[in-house]
Amino acid sequence: MAGPAATTAGAGWQGYGPVPLGSDAAQLHASWPGELQGDAVADGGCYYLSPAGQDEARPFFMIEGDRFVRYDLRSTAVPAPGGGTVGMELAQLQALYPHAGPPQPHKYVDGARMLRVTAVDGGPGVLVFELGADGKVGAWRVGLPPQVDYVEGCG
Repeated sequence: MAGPAATTAGAGWQGYGPVPLGSDAAQLHASWPGELQGDAVADGGCYYLSPAGQDEARPFFMIEGDRFVRYDLRSTAVPAPGGGTVGMELAQLQALYPHAGPPQPHKYVDGARMLRVTAVDGGPGVLVFELGADGKVGAWRVGLPPQVDYVEGCG
């Protein structure tokens, strides 16, 4: 079983831990320091993998077209690249990410918003914060377009 360090180390603009975005699923399995749970789907469809035996701080890795394209977190235990965390308000995020685009309305939740931040290093990674109707971050994700912008995840 992977320890806590496997969960908390390495949330970055270009990948998570030892695995860069764009890696194939086999590389994700081989590089991750522990067991990953989740079931692959046929024909290159979308599915999630996550570290086995870990708490809510664990990342969820989106695989589509047999490539690692995004990771999602919903915990205060792991900060996003640049320091944003679950529970922060929009003004705090805008102070951390002055280059972020303007907040956009959430596709499904009245009063909720999305804040999209491009990588500061000019790379392809994009960070998206989901702010609930209460104005606080409930989740965030990093990934490659277009998958990072899928509001429904794999749905």
